[in-house]
Amino acid sequence: MAMSKRQRAIYLRYAQYALILIVVAAIVVAADWAKLRDSFFKPDLVKEQFPDIIKIALKNTIIYTACAFAFGLVVGLILALMRLSSIGPWRWLATAFIELFRGLPALVVFLALGPGFATAFPDYEIPFGNIGTVTLALGSVGAAYMAETIRAGIQAVPKGQMEAARTLGMSHNRAMISVVVPQAFRIILPPLTNELILLTKDSSLIYILGLALDEYELTKWGREGMNGAANLTPIIVVGFCYLIITVPLSIVVRRMEAKSERAR
Repeated sequence: MAMSKRQRAIYLRYAQYALILIVVAAIVVAADWAKLRDSFFKPDLVKEQFPDIIKIALKNTIIYTACAFAFGLVVGLILALMRLSSIGPWRWLATAFIELFRGLPALVVFLALGPGFATAFPDYEIPFGNIGTVTLALGSVGAAYMAETIRAGIQAVPKGQMEAARTLGMSHNRAMISVVVPQAFRIILPPLTNELILLTKDSSLIYILGLALDEYELTKWGREGMNGAANLTPIIVVGFCYLIITVPLSIVVRRMEAKSERAR
């Protein structure tokens, strides 16, 4: 007797579960756990990382990311409004900035605004030292991506909202700031949070600026610990610290997306 589509789907699902279990079991049996522990998770090296990895590296990573995100959000909003402007030069400038910083790797931006700026302008320096350089470099990359996200959010707001605000006597700019932009931000909160996660990971490139010990972020901390101990355990600890930041943010994104879907 032929199986129904539902029965075939159920058997196929169980077959997939069985295949996954077989693969996991094969990995568990074949792996050299003693060697893995010695190379990647030595308890004594794990203990050495604390509490300084939290008090210095994790704290600095959060500060660098927060400063870059705040800078990028403000500049991204300005760029988005410039892209939507009826004035040609504003649109051209915004487009040039967005395409430039979206097209360049973040590493190149750090090199240009770090060592490159110091070489080109030896008599000047970016305010606030490395944190200023990080804010400008990482924030500019984030601004280019956030500008397009914000622009898409503004365009997703029904045109009737602008028309209704104008009938109430608001100017175009006032209606944009007071009515359209707040609604746009409710739409784009999940992708903006994703951008925050990406900036957190891109902060790992800060090591090229040459940091003092109290300025170390997570990746720099892990690299120094790995080189000093000739072991990969510090990098694994750093990876868990990144998860402390990114996993809660990912949960927030999923909840916001689910809430948005229910609202529709």
